[in-house]
Amino acid sequence: MTTTNPKQVPYGAYHKTRVPTYDPELAETGPGTPTGEFMRKSWQPVCLSEELTDVPKAIRIMGEDLVAFRDRSGNIGVLQRHCSHRGTSLEYGIIQPKGIRCCYHGWVYDIDGTILEMPAEPNDSRIYETVYHGAYPAFERAGLVFAYMGPPEEKPVFPEYDVYRFPEDTKLVGFSHIYHCNWLQVFENLIDPVHTSFLHSGEMTVDSADASAKEGVTAPQAFYSDLQVVNWRPTRNGHGACFISGRRVDDDVVWTRSSELVFPNLVQIPSVFSSAHEARHATLCMSRWHVPVDDSHMIIFGWRHFNNQIDRYGDGREEECGVDKCDFIDGQSQRPYDVGQRAPGDWEAINSQRAIAVHDLENPAGSDVGVYLCRKLLRDLVRGEAPELTARPMSDDGSQTLHSYGHDSAVRLPRQQDREKDRELIGEIGLKIFDIMAEADAIDSESRRSYILGRLDDLDGGLQEAAE
Repeated sequence: MTTTNPKQVPYGAYHKTRVPTYDPELAETGPGTPTGEFMRKSWQPVCLSEELTDVPKAIRIMGEDLVAFRDRSGNIGVLQRHCSHRGTSLEYGIIQPKGIRCCYHGWVYDIDGTILEMPAEPNDSRIYETVYHGAYPAFERAGLVFAYMGPPEEKPVFPEYDVYRFPEDTKLVGFSHIYHCNWLQVFENLIDPVHTSFLHSGEMTVDSADASAKEGVTAPQAFYSDLQVVNWRPTRNGHGACFISGRRVDDDVVWTRSSELVFPNLVQIPSVFSSAHEARHATLCMSRWHVPVDDSHMIIFGWRHFNNQIDRYGDGREEECGVDKCDFIDGQSQRPYDVGQRAPGDWEAINSQRAIAVHDLENPAGSDVGVYLCRKLLRDLVRGEAPELTARPMSDDGSQTLHSYGHDSAVRLPRQQDREKDRELIGEIGLKIFDIMAEADAIDSESRRSYILGRLDDLDGGLQEAAE
């Protein structure tokens, strides 16, 4: 005699009303938490430069209340929000030629937490020597303000990637996107490239559903007819991960694409504008840090990369990048509710997973390999169980940078009559390109691009780039 699991029956919602808790090890990022402490050992963006005006900016990062400001000498400060004297919020402080003055009793703090003035105290007060206000090292670059919130003795050098400088005409423009959910579900969205073929394809709209129904075509039929071939691999000895996807664009050319997660929370994204027929090997479009505000809110801070390689057709719009906006793709920021229902994007899909996604309620499928790889690698790092990071080091003069795995590349691969065999070859060539990108990690920065192009020529016999 066989029995059916009562939780897996039609109309069985009654048996599914008890919701398990979320994964605290990866979701919680406040001070003292495993993932929070791991994140604090990396430089984190905390606000946009344009948000620092003639008044301080109250911010909250990884569960900690802070205030950011640019003093009148141009120095950047990121301080704990409440005055060390009596606890008044420094968001109401007065920006000084040097430092910030508390509005309550006039104490002035320098950007490193040193007390510069206490108007009601004698000049020889021991408080000057015994009290330092909580401050974090910070700097400003290309529209973003970065802070280091970890142990002072472990402060790393800011990681410099090749794509921040290549091509030579690259301009980095800061932007942000605000999400009302846990940081992890936004971060791991990138390594789920299959969702782009559906959520960003135009299939998931009220109008497209009506049109498909009239033509007798269902959304899954349209989706699977053009499904990309995807593989996932760890990078940087387990300190990163990327997907490798491929899709046929004509009888002779296959388009391959890869984005990379760099732990704890950086993603590097290829171009969304380049032509699949012309991109022999295109650089990245975007770098994004997925920064927790607290456990149920986060902000994406990023650089949109503008250059002639990415924006050769004038698609890019610098003026559309800023606080909670970017020219990248629709659906990344909150919109009117009915708009999101009729044409949902990432913001709707990710926020609606609950404020903190419950992993125990998921039913993993084959397309989720990257998501679960991401969680495993991150957990190993948080627990200190990952291998040592191995990468060619940066040089002091900036000539040697870190290598980025992300790319858009077109390669020559004649179509096979057997569709499954063709898809198998698309997957194989994508992995061969991944191997080339991994090899390039050991190549000098100045030689990397020519090395990669040469290896692609070796791989497919040479594909002529479009005329400049």
